[in-house]
Order: sequence, then structure tokens, then C-alpha cells
Amino acid sequence: MRLLGNAVEALIVNDEAKTQYLALANTVTRLYKAILPDDAANRFTPHRALFTVLAEKIRSLTPPADIAEVMGAVETLLDASIAAEGYEIYDLGEEHRIDLSQIDFEALKEQFAQGQKRTEAEKLRGIIQRKLHSMVRLNKTRMDYLEQFQKMIEEYNQGSAQLEFHFIRLVEFAQELTTEEQRHMAENLAEEELAVFDLLTKPEMDLSEQEKTQVKQVARELLQTLKREKLVLDWRKRQQTRAQVKVTIEETLDRGLPVTYDQALFTRKCELIYQHVYDSYFGQGRSIYGNAA
Repeated sequence: MRLLGNAVEALIVNDEAKTQYLALANTVTRLYKAILPDDAANRFTPHRALFTVLAEKIRSLTPPADIAEVMGAVETLLDASIAAEGYEIYDLGEEHRIDLSQIDFEALKEQFAQGQKRTEAEKLRGIIQRKLHSMVRLNKTRMDYLEQFQKMIEEYNQGSAQLEFHFIRLVEFAQELTTEEQRHMAENLAEEELAVFDLLTKPEMDLSEQEKTQVKQVARELLQTLKREKLVLDWRKRQQTRAQVKVTIEETLDRGLPVTYDQALFTRKCELIYQHVYDSYFGQGRSIYGNAA
């Protein structure tokens, strides 16, 4: 197992090397299957098995989603099933949720210093990537975190960031995500309420504490009204129910938002909130927040 680990460590020097190996391993498998059931394939079985095991160990370190693709088609990829093998210091649980707050980052640093460094960095990257996808899906204003992460990975792949520095940045970034994931508690909001609040207030607006409190109340009231009265079964499929949702959003925001919101800003926020509700709520209590911790 140690030799396999060393081999993986050597193959994941950067994304280009990793991708090239995985492509070659796939080619080996395809050619091997093309020979079957000819007995001549037997002589290649041990080699093919080794290449396959190494490829699977590499794939287990990170989710198979490409960050560049995520940036171009967020919704499609964030809904995809992502498999990853993480550290034993957290519990994925029945629904494979990752709780970054449960990670002992100091122990993580020690493990990195004493172990196979590229492998440990790749594992942490996989944990972050998977968690980040989930967090952005619940709150699209977190796209700036996704952009930061992509830039971090690109700098490492281009050789402008050394492995040790890259790992420390990953640790610090994971800690930032922990703070962001818990922000709804600091704001005294549910996760879904925070998403509406953020859409109404970002990019950062110059609001007083009283105005922020008003916006929070609007977010709560809007979701309560929509879920209680408007988000019926298949509401997105009927023009009448879609129109009712739009009117409810406009009336609630018009009634509750501070005067800081001029007409142009109000209109833009109404459109953003409607699109968010359309993407996130499916009717009869079903939404992307149903399984969110």
C-alpha cells in the first residue's frame, strides 16, 4: 500500500499530469477490453489492474467535477452526483454532508507535514470543492468563493505557488468557508432566509443596522408567505401560479424594503428573487433546502 501511495503522490504533481495519467489509464482499459476474450489478454492483466487501481485511488481524492465547467454551467454541475473519499476526521453521514467545522486543521497540518504532501493537499482540495459546490447551490451569492478557489488551483497548476504554500492557502480557505457556512446563525436567519437576504443586499449596500433588520424581516415574511400560500404542486408549470409568485414577491418587497432601494434597484431585486425561488422551490414543501443541514 505504501508503494501505491508513493505512485499516486508522483502522478498528481499538478492537474495536467493527473489528467494525462487518467486518460492513459482509460486507454489501457479500453484496449484491454478490446482484446478480450482472447487468451492473449492474460499477459496484460496485472499491468491493467495496477493502472486501474492507481486511477481509482487518484479519482477518490477529489470530486470528478471540473471547476472551469462549474463556472460556465453552475446549475448543471452543482446538481450532479459527486463522489469523494475524504479524511476520517469528519463524518460524511447518511447524506454525505461535510461539516468543515468538525475538521481539526492543526491535525491536518501535521498530517501534511509527515505524510505524502501532494496526496494530502489533493484530499483537502476534494473536501473543499465538494463543500463549496453545495454551499453555492444553496446561495448563489457565494460565487466569489468559487472564483477564489479556481484562481488558487490555477496558480498552483501554473507553478506560481509552491505545494506548502498552496496547502496553507487551502486550509485558510476551508476555515473561511466554515465561517461563511455558519453566518446564517450569526445573522439569526435560516440558511434559505440568508440566501434571500444576500440577494437583496449584495453587492454590499450601505445599509444601517435598522435597514438590515428590515431586509431580514422581509426575507422571512416572503418565504413564509410563498411556502404557505403560493408554492403549490407544479407551480412552475402554470403561467397563473408563476404570475402569483411574482406578484407576491413584488408586493412583499415593496411593502417591506427600506427607501434606500430606488425603483431600478427594486425591479432588479424582484427579478433576482423570483429567479432564485423558481430555481430553488418545487412546490408542496420541496426545495433544495429540504436536506440542507
